[in-house]
Amino acid sequence: MSISWSEKFLELPDGQVIHAQHGIHPEGTGRPTLVFLHEALGHIRMWKDFPEKLGERLGCNVFVNERLGYGESSPITLPRADDYLVPEGEQRLGETLDAADIDKVIIIGHSDGGTIALIGAATLQTRVVAMITEAAHLYADHLTLKGIREAVEYYQTTNLPERLARYHGERTDLLFRAWSETWLRESCHQTMDFSPWLKDIRCPSLIMQGHDDQYGVPEQVTDICKGIGQHAVPCYVDNCGHVPHLEATDQVLALMSEFISRHI
Repeated sequence: MSISWSEKFLELPDGQVIHAQHGIHPEGTGRPTLVFLHEALGHIRMWKDFPEKLGERLGCNVFVNERLGYGESSPITLPRADDYLVPEGEQRLGETLDAADIDKVIIIGHSDGGTIALIGAATLQTRVVAMITEAAHLYADHLTLKGIREAVEYYQTTNLPERLARYHGERTDLLFRAWSETWLRESCHQTMDFSPWLKDIRCPSLIMQGHDDQYGVPEQVTDICKGIGQHAVPCYVDNCGHVPHLEATDQVLALMSEFISRHI
């Protein structure tokens, strides 16, 4: 059965607007909605058809949005706060779900979105039926900073700006700076620590990372699982870098489907 999509512009309590796509599955009533949280340079279209494939496999509704500053959501300004991910998880995720009239959710977050998923699961508690993270960060490790510095060099010397502009248009430079300058700022990467939220996560959690992730050490996964405790399961994806859902799509679809099917 196919998913029917609708475009939404959701107003938050402070008047800012979130652009979203809401997919309704014919069998989705009564089941939690799959909510996808994108990476630091993400966009709805950068998920490709992965959300739809997972929703159709599981018979679940699907919700994909662009955070403030991205896509067609309200803009942001620089500099970004060191703790910019915290209000995304503690405040804006819940506000966005409220505006979309979505109650029970399964959160699937990639990279920055994975960290937001951790904070969101701790904050929203029983509203989150289960959580999956891909390449989430508790802290900025040496691979994280090395990868970002290399990305800055690529941005300055290759056609990376043009490739990103296919998604971000005139916002491309601002979003790249919002990511790279914030993470490389000493006050940010030296104090970054999202572990305090882990103890409040009660939902079943699948913590995924590519075996060859160029932006995070394997200990990101084990440290997250240790902080969450018995509810968390580690998962390393072989022959895969920072974007498991695109680099190992079939394998990740199977892993996520098997995990989620136990909790819907």
